[in-house]
Amino acid sequence: MDRFGVRRVVVGALLLIASGAGLTTVLSESWQFVIGWGILVGIGCGALAMAFAAIVTHRWFVTRRGLVTGLLTAASVFGQFAFLPVLSWIVDHFEWRSATVTLAVIAVGTAPLVWTVSRDHPADVALRPYGATEFKPKPVPAPDAARRALRVLFAALRTGPFWLLAGTFAICGASTNGIMWTHFTPAAQDHGMPTTVAASLLAVIGVVNVAGTIGSGWLTDRFSPRLLLVGYYLLRGTSLMFLPVLLAPTVRPAMLVFVVLFGLIDVATVPPTIALCRELHGEDGAIVFGWVSAAHQVGAGLVAFAGGVTRDLLGSYDAVWLGAAALCAAAALMAAAIRGRR
Repeated sequence: MDRFGVRRVVVGALLLIASGAGLTTVLSESWQFVIGWGILVGIGCGALAMAFAAIVTHRWFVTRRGLVTGLLTAASVFGQFAFLPVLSWIVDHFEWRSATVTLAVIAVGTAPLVWTVSRDHPADVALRPYGATEFKPKPVPAPDAARRALRVLFAALRTGPFWLLAGTFAICGASTNGIMWTHFTPAAQDHGMPTTVAASLLAVIGVVNVAGTIGSGWLTDRFSPRLLLVGYYLLRGTSLMFLPVLLAPTVRPAMLVFVVLFGLIDVATVPPTIALCRELHGEDGAIVFGWVSAAHQVGAGLVAFAGGVTRDLLGSYDAVWLGAAALCAAAALMAAAIRGRR
């Protein structure tokens, strides 16, 4: 985005998603699925993930950055739960290829709209960033953007706060994507809960996510993001610690309380983490957050795998939930140890 602009990258990402989704309809080998869905769709979705929200917020807003970050993060959650029922209905009434074609058509149809409406910088439309007192000229394209990203990484690696932020966000990925979104349904099945009921509980978590993330953005504008992270991880760890005794064949009131609480704090860590990256690294904050987000995905992948191995070895997910709770407690301690710029 530094080199080619936000608009070009977003349009390119949408076309990658469309290409990958479209290719899955004609594949005949598993390696083709890896290329189409794993690589093309993966790169496209990654280019539109949390680092994209951080860059847009940094360029277009000076005040209300926390709230805007929360809104952009919540938009991704809303998209999941707006499209999933539609695509599921298409699969039930037609076939799976129709669903992937629908996704490809939507991505292709959105690309011209993005190209027409979006701009890379407020200066493109002669505006100041929201809340700014003076006009900011558009920065020139960075010909060495890739080298800059690596320079920023190596500089950040020499600071303690970066390791603390990366560690907390790795645990965030581990305790959400890695544990909850990967293993909750099979864990509920182990306790006799029907798959559709478990999936419905996850859907409720996703819906509550929207309110939690927007609320977290509002709080980030008004309170210390470091203290917010401490509170979020403590609450998440406490809720996961009680999950083994809440799982049952039927949904009890205590499970509904867990679902609402976990939904409120599931993605709430994003706005304060972006705010801390900006506070600690200034103009390089968005790039630093991109590297911190990579740690999030590494943590999610490692713990998703470890959770499955643990279930196979022990025959139960109880140790997985307790381990995730312990990791969240460690994340709270790491967040408390983060100090701002001197």
